[in-house]
Amino acid sequence: MLLTGSITKQRDGEKELMKMRKSQFNLLTKIFFYIVLSGLSIGFLIPFLWMISTAIKKPEYVWVFPPQWIPNPVVWKNFPEALKIMNFSFHLRNTLIITSLTMLGTLLSSSLVAYGFAMFRFKFREVLFMLLLSTMMLPSQVTIIPLFIVFTSLRWVNTFKPLIIPSFFGSPFFIFLLRQFFLTIPRELNEAAIIDGAGYFTIYRKIILPLSKPAIASVAIFQFMGAWNDFFGPLVYLNQMEKYPLSLALYAFRGVYSTDWHYLMAASVVITLPCLIVFFLAQRYFIQGITLTGMKG
Repeated sequence: MLLTGSITKQRDGEKELMKMRKSQFNLLTKIFFYIVLSGLSIGFLIPFLWMISTAIKKPEYVWVFPPQWIPNPVVWKNFPEALKIMNFSFHLRNTLIITSLTMLGTLLSSSLVAYGFAMFRFKFREVLFMLLLSTMMLPSQVTIIPLFIVFTSLRWVNTFKPLIIPSFFGSPFFIFLLRQFFLTIPRELNEAAIIDGAGYFTIYRKIILPLSKPAIASVAIFQFMGAWNDFFGPLVYLNQMEKYPLSLALYAFRGVYSTDWHYLMAASVVITLPCLIVFFLAQRYFIQGITLTGMKG
């Protein structure tokens, strides 16, 4: 009995030692990953920090070597002067028009198409969905010339229409994202609503959309950032300064022989802030929407 008891105690001691070693290994692994992630985060933040540093410098200190990360003196007047030079409020209006309408079109069209693919059973549904996804493999550079020819024939060039109207025809990526989320909604809710006499559009409006707020928020954030920061589209379709959004208005600081880098960086900081604010305010919905669509990792 004494021998059995000592063997049992020895085994228990070995198990406790293994657990301790495993916990220590897990702790060291977490510390290692945190150090690596912190280093990568700092690496990604360096350009943003340099942009802020340049925005509050005098122009003669921009190219000083070694670089001056903390300006002395700090020139806060670069911000109001830069916004005045670029006529910020005027170009902000153009940006808000383009961004708000493209968000509306994308959310409306993509959610309707995703609802159809997720909730209805029809012939060739999977084939059509795969055909839709295959369009994501075409880079925008391949279609820009045919689209420009089409919009030129419609006399839409130098208007906001080429930047807004295509969003009302849906986006393959957002349709896929919303469809994956809609598939997680129990079909019993739709069947119960149909029994109660609700139509398909009523189900979409009163059941699907209220239950899909995280996915809708994710699509809205993606589209907002894409439209707000879009440079290539306005550069191709707009050729008058008064129609430029903020992304193109930054050209005001580029001269033939020199660039006002302190003003350019000050305006860039102001233009970047709305994207950061929107993301941080809606971060919980964004992460939840991406996770529930099965796109995590």
